[in-house]
Amino acid sequence: MTPSLSTSPALLLYGNEDSGHSYKVRLLLLLSHVPHRYQPIALDIPRAERPADFVAASRFGEVPVLIDGGVALCQSNAVLLHVAQRTGAFGGTPDEHSAVLEWLFWEANRIGFSVPNLRFSLRWAPQPAEVLAYLRARVLADLQTLDETLARTEFLLPSGPTIADIACAGYLFWLDQAGIAAPDFSNVARWLKSLSALPGWDHPDKALAAP
Repeated sequence: MTPSLSTSPALLLYGNEDSGHSYKVRLLLLLSHVPHRYQPIALDIPRAERPADFVAASRFGEVPVLIDGGVALCQSNAVLLHVAQRTGAFGGTPDEHSAVLEWLFWEANRIGFSVPNLRFSLRWAPQPAEVLAYLRARVLADLQTLDETLARTEFLLPSGPTIADIACAGYLFWLDQAGIAAPDFSNVARWLKSLSALPGWDHPDKALAAP
């Protein structure tokens, strides 16, 4: 029998409305229909002025943080693994475990770096032209990798949607905010549409809004 997540006390997710890393975890909980409470954290105030319970739980001072049975879990992809293992949902088949891990590490190093940094530079922290050009080139290369993979399969792995898809798509529903047109990558656009058709899906603007 697959162990379940703690519901007493209820799961608590700290996140932020502009954080795709927060969205990954929130989306997995929504798609898995796991009862939880979501608490937005303002990141535009000094860390010391944020809620004391969040400061105590977030060892890196970042979102997301998931509180499960009184234990604080940090780093989005580590949290995705925890939730998938505990619920048995979106973890892929046993023979896909290594592939799931590969995609999670790829995402952290590639698209989880390039897209949010380009988006952040365009929206909140203007950068020199050469920095923007570097980030944009990385984004385009990463999207091309995804697009070529998704030309052969509906989702990243044969068994269907997994936390690999959730991780890699975390920021991609905001691609327009990074100055990228998703339709330019037809397979990525089709994949995002398939993910958005899953029961429980919400756009990050809604999923990460204050309750």
